[in-house]
Amino acid sequence: MSEVTRAEYAVIACAELFRGDGEILVSPMGFVPSLGAKLARLTFEPDLLLTDGEASLVTADGVVEGWQPFRKVLDTVVPHGKRHVVMGANQLDREGNQNISAIGPHAKPAKQLLGVRGGPGNTVNHRTSYWVPRHSRRVFVDRVDVVSGVGYARAGSLPYHDVYRVVTNLGVLDFGGAGHSPRLLWVHPGVSVEEVTAATSFPLDTSGTARTRAPGDDELRLLREVLDPKSLRDKEVPS
Repeated sequence: MSEVTRAEYAVIACAELFRGDGEILVSPMGFVPSLGAKLARLTFEPDLLLTDGEASLVTADGVVEGWQPFRKVLDTVVPHGKRHVVMGANQLDREGNQNISAIGPHAKPAKQLLGVRGGPGNTVNHRTSYWVPRHSRRVFVDRVDVVSGVGYARAGSLPYHDVYRVVTNLGVLDFGGAGHSPRLLWVHPGVSVEEVTAATSFPLDTSGTARTRAPGDDELRLLREVLDPKSLRDKEVPS
C-alpha cells in the first residue's frame, strides 16, 4: 500500500467515532464522515444502521435493507439516545457549543448561515460529534456568536446530551477534561501539537495527546478500492 494520506487518517478518525456504538442509527453529514461510518460498518461495527437520509436503511454500498421514514426517526430514535450524528460547525467554543446560524451580533449579523436547523434537537437527544475540514481560529472560537448545538454548560442534566468528539483535518478533540474542558486527543501524523494549539482560540489539554492510528491494510483496500476509488476524500482534505 502507498503512503497513507491526511484524508485517510481523517476517515479513520471518523470511523473511530462509532467504535462501540453497536446497533444504533448513524447520521454522518459530509463526505469524509460518511466514509468513516461506512468503513466502521464494514469492519469493526457491523451492527451500525446507515440511512440514505430519506426513508431507507442501507448497507455500506447503498443496498436498501430496511424502511425508516423520518417520522419514525423522530418518534423512536431521536428522543431516546439511539442515534449518533456527525454535524458540521462554522464555530465551536470551549464549552462545546456549536454555531451554524450566523456570524456577528444577533441583531445585525455580518453573515447569515443555515440557521440552527437540527442542532438543538441533536445535541440534547443523542450523541453528537462534529467534522471540521479546515481547523482554524475562525472555527474554534472562545465564544460562539449563536448557540445552535448545545454545549456542556447549557446542557444541565439532560440524560442523552453527549458532545462526543470533534474530528478535523489536523486531529481529534473532545470535552473530556475536568469540568468538560477541551482536550486534544490525537494529532494526525505529520501534524504537531503546536500546530493544533496555534489554530485554536482556547486552551487545550495536551497532556495525553497521541497519534491517530494508522489504517490497516484491509481498511485501506476498502477505502481505496470499494468506498472511494476516485479519491474524492483528498479534495476535501488535501495532504
